[in-house]
Amino acid sequence: MNVLFLCTGNSCRSILGEATFNHLAPAGWKAMSAGSKPTGQVHPRSLALLAREDISTEGYVSKSWDNLPATPDIVITVCASAAGETCPAYLGPVLRTHWGVEDPAHATGTDEEIDAAFMTAYRILRSRIEAFLALPLEKLVQDRQKFKEALDDIGTLVGVRLS
Repeated sequence: MNVLFLCTGNSCRSILGEATFNHLAPAGWKAMSAGSKPTGQVHPRSLALLAREDISTEGYVSKSWDNLPATPDIVITVCASAAGETCPAYLGPVLRTHWGVEDPAHATGTDEEIDAAFMTAYRILRSRIEAFLALPLEKLVQDRQKFKEALDDIGTLVGVRLS
């Protein structure tokens, strides 16, 4: 199963989602990420955070959804609707869900405050990915409606782990 983390710029949140999912995913599950208007580079703070979390940063690039390496089965948008961002709408026969996360690329303040914004985005995404992977995936793959409902519920989790 291919999971696409989708946002506008593909430099922070979708990259964090892709890398974290691939780090935790069982065999047969693979994540990718893309943007509707990719910035062309992965934010250096995203790469630094992943490295600190012992998650591989190898091969992650900011790319357009026009250049996906595989067809997604599930699309997870991560734009923050509350911030007025417009999430791109992926067209195709896929299961879609929305997991809004504030974009740390827009964070301002001290280095510590900006790093904290990146860590918050990562922790929210990681807790949601862990909840996704804890689902009875083999069973839900057979019932798209229940799978979508479960993924939509996960998108409401704020669960920021402190460890």
